[in-house]
Amino acid sequence: MKLLRYGPVGQEKPGLLDVDGVIRDLSAHMDDLIGDQLSDAALARVAAIDPSTLAAVDASVRVGPCVSGVGKLMAIGLNFSDHAKETGMAEPAEPVLFSKYTSSIVGPNDDVILPRGSEKTDWEVELGVVIGKAAKYVTEAEALDHVAGYCIINDVSERGFQLEGTGQWVKGKSCDTFAPIGPWLVTRDEIADPQNLDMWLDVSGVRRQTGNTKTMIFSVAHIISYLSNFFTLHPGDVISTGTPPGVGMGMKPPQYLKAGDTMRLGVSGLGEQKQRVVASS
Repeated sequence: MKLLRYGPVGQEKPGLLDVDGVIRDLSAHMDDLIGDQLSDAALARVAAIDPSTLAAVDASVRVGPCVSGVGKLMAIGLNFSDHAKETGMAEPAEPVLFSKYTSSIVGPNDDVILPRGSEKTDWEVELGVVIGKAAKYVTEAEALDHVAGYCIINDVSERGFQLEGTGQWVKGKSCDTFAPIGPWLVTRDEIADPQNLDMWLDVSGVRRQTGNTKTMIFSVAHIISYLSNFFTLHPGDVISTGTPPGVGMGMKPPQYLKAGDTMRLGVSGLGEQKQRVVASS
């Protein structure tokens, strides 16, 4: 299934995308795409509904983040071998974990706002993983059973804030609007192999990133197992699993986003995002 949330900011309702690409209203059957509504049992109940019995939603509606009430938004740095190479950094021996504050989450087509003082805001198309069942000390073999589904994340990053001065990466990763998520939460049964998904990103019509999750250093299953050794992953938690090569920081000379740019990005089977870049007010 392709599940989504639609409507004005803060008033989103749950929906699903039918086989004809029509958004159908799910609000009579679930409160939101959140927490325990992402369990296998809850998703099975939704899957049993005939979409034709659900009210159609106007195609012009805003699509919001595909999951609500995110407790933790975690990300893995330098997780693609070809991306690590372009940055000039060594491949990590274990996953590099950082966090993005959940206040950075926006819809897949909402504006990305350049923060005040930004000179080095960058783009990163990533595969997102949404947890559906609590995971603590899980093995790699059982890790994917804890996944509700997958989505696209643009891990927007201000490289000056992230890497210059003191402090942690979180400063450059958590600015408002720096985590567009969606358009859909695609349930795990539709993704046969999360380690073989094509990824791409364009900036103002120019292809910047092209890659495939097969070049991940650490697989989705490994990441879930690894993280679960340190803290419990709860339903609704989201993991952004790394980006392929082609980021602005890796270009010679580096190139970064400016007001008026547009980003368009996609992952096979998970849809597309499109954001306009605007200056901070």
